[in-house]
Amino acid sequence: MSENPTRAGVGHPDLLAVYTNDHLASSTGGIELVSRMVREHKGTRHEDNLRQLLGELREEKAALAATMAALGFPVRQYKQVAVWVAEKASRIKLNGRLLSHSPLSSLVEFEFLASAVRGKRSGFETLRIAAAIDDRIDAELLDGLIAQANRQYVWLTEARREVAAAVFGGDPDAIADLDEA
Repeated sequence: MSENPTRAGVGHPDLLAVYTNDHLASSTGGIELVSRMVREHKGTRHEDNLRQLLGELREEKAALAATMAALGFPVRQYKQVAVWVAEKASRIKLNGRLLSHSPLSSLVEFEFLASAVRGKRSGFETLRIAAAIDDRIDAELLDGLIAQANRQYVWLTEARREVAAAVFGGDPDAIADLDEA
């Protein structure tokens, strides 16, 4: 019997392998979306933050892949390819403009990214919970990734509100007080 039976490993490793592969595939879509957004927002006030976000997303994907390797989980490439194709297909949407970029597209993309960052953070939190019982999972790394996701969400929320005000009018700070609630 192990000296520390609570550190024996995660329960349902097969399910965790599916879960981490799903998050890894999602990161592929996020990287593709942000890469395109960097090009679309070149020369705007959002370019630098989008470039930083892109670098962080690449680092997070590598960290997740390393965690999966430490756990002995295979990477399911077909999931990453499927998400890559889905991201490309999502560009074909009815946004009120047939041949040009719609301001609505930027708003929807910022909204999607803000939501996706919340989902990503939840994935990191789930792995952080599992780190309490599996030494192969780097708890300190996950703590940093969770904090980074929180910072990303704050910036994306601000950017999303600015884009909404630019598209529809109004004051992006009008609901800032609700963030405290």
